[in-house]
Amino acid sequence: MRPHGSQSEDRNAVPAVPAVRIACRLAGLLLTFAAHAAAPVLDTLFPAAVQLGTTHAVVAVGKAEPWPPKVWVDAPGIRFEPTTNSGTFSVVIAPDAPVGPHLVRVFNDDGASAPRFLVVTREPQTAEVEPDDDFTKPQPIAALPSSVNGRLEKSGDVDSFAVELAAGQTLVASVEAYTLMSPLDAVLRLVDARGVVLAMEHDDGRTFDPLLTWTARSAGRHIVQVFGFAYPAESEVRFTGNAKCVYRLHLSGGPVVSHTVPLGVRRGVRTPLRAFGWNLGKDADREVVSEAVPAASDATRTEFLFPGADRAIVLPVGDGPESVESEPNGTPAQANRIEIPGAVTGRIADAGDEDRFVFKAKKDEKLSVEVRSAAFGFPLDAWLKVEDMAGKELAKSDDSTGADPGLVWSASADGEFVLAVGNLVHRGGPDHLYRLAIARPVASMKATVAADGFVVEPGKTNEVKVSIARQHGFAAKLVVSVKGLPASVKSAPVEVAEAGAEAVLKWIADVDAKPSAGPVEIVLAETGSGREHRAVYELATTGENNGVPQGFKQLVIGSTEKLWLTVPPPPAPKADAKAEVKK
Repeated sequence: MRPHGSQSEDRNAVPAVPAVRIACRLAGLLLTFAAHAAAPVLDTLFPAAVQLGTTHAVVAVGKAEPWPPKVWVDAPGIRFEPTTNSGTFSVVIAPDAPVGPHLVRVFNDDGASAPRFLVVTREPQTAEVEPDDDFTKPQPIAALPSSVNGRLEKSGDVDSFAVELAAGQTLVASVEAYTLMSPLDAVLRLVDARGVVLAMEHDDGRTFDPLLTWTARSAGRHIVQVFGFAYPAESEVRFTGNAKCVYRLHLSGGPVVSHTVPLGVRRGVRTPLRAFGWNLGKDADREVVSEAVPAASDATRTEFLFPGADRAIVLPVGDGPESVESEPNGTPAQANRIEIPGAVTGRIADAGDEDRFVFKAKKDEKLSVEVRSAAFGFPLDAWLKVEDMAGKELAKSDDSTGADPGLVWSASADGEFVLAVGNLVHRGGPDHLYRLAIARPVASMKATVAADGFVVEPGKTNEVKVSIARQHGFAAKLVVSVKGLPASVKSAPVEVAEAGAEAVLKWIADVDAKPSAGPVEIVLAETGSGREHRAVYELATTGENNGVPQGFKQLVIGSTEKLWLTVPPPPAPKADAKAEVKK
């Protein structure tokens, strides 16, 4: 080691650089890399739900520097006001704001976050209060029904809530986490005041969110606990928790409907229904009639609210009669008749049960047939067949959309044919219900993009690919354009031929384009009719990685037409790295 102050020369030493020169060079590097601040990241909002007509502190979990970013919401009446605490907004919900889930983005001059969810409710919301891990010191729930906004904040976290039940009263508890895009595979557990486990549920049959029901044998305190595992699954099995693990816990001791029979309603008429679930009263009370879906509506689903229930269920909407199967119908000779279009609600009652339904078809008539059971949360793993009247199989499907089967089929001749439904695993029971629907398919299309937002820098071009899926003979020519572009960004419409499966839009920003940010829509107009379609970004995904589920197959909002465009400010001038301060 050279003594301090030595003047001897070391040929391998790096020449000393004056401190001022180093500072100038570092400043140049900072100017180079800080040309643009990062776009904000929004992982989730906590709490995930707020009530109409209230103001609530909401934490934007993620990263937004500098604070505060701007906020976009997909509906009026929802206002985010930044507070002095970084990451926290005061959210003001107008009394007339639309009820239901909404998309929220945070953004700045350099980009926008992916959209995340905020749910607006009519009913009051209860906030989880820590500490509540110990079942002997749970957070009391004053009355049912109740909705709790909670979060598993750290690894190993368990949240406990105490409810009072009367003897014979059924508690219905459910969690929303997966459907809110929370990285949480939640579990519900019910224990008594001594900690004895009474019930535990992991999934509701449709998603990784749990549904638990329990009928109290005696009056007293019962403790509902929420915990969970990481989603997607990790190699280490342990209770998970972090700032992103938000959930909504729903607790009810009153009427809750799980499903109706029939499982769907007919468009344009009021459909008689029989409700099934918990705490629904006498048998006669379960006979209800749905509100009519307008005949002119093209809705494929509608909400049904049972009298006295605090939450609605969603029912499919069809264009034909909604009937219920009549047993026996296991052979072609016994088959029930089904109209086209039409739907029937059936049940695989026991092992080996098969149901059959006869219909008339003309030669080369194309028909779309689908069975929905797993989509309702039932345990039926259904198969679907088309047979002739002698029982010969003409077509078969056991999986189409998710675990439910469906097929498109054309008759080879005029005549009567049979639809058959059964269970792949040869099981049956009261809950092995399904809805079989048949219709003449309508030509349709769906356009998608691979990203929810785009950036075009001044003087540059960004190409946006629009994928077009045509179904059932949809062959219209299309003109693809963009609505909502700022004046400084141009995009020429693109024509797509009858069989075209994609379009590439060029978004070109002027050299002197001013910074801007906001939603845009990609519109596909049919030439001739002028009918318009919107390209969507799919928030829900169905990918798998080595058999381990990835993404979220069912969300409170599955897709959005509101894409995002950012025109950032021009880069700051780079410092001249050669400019050095003289000694």
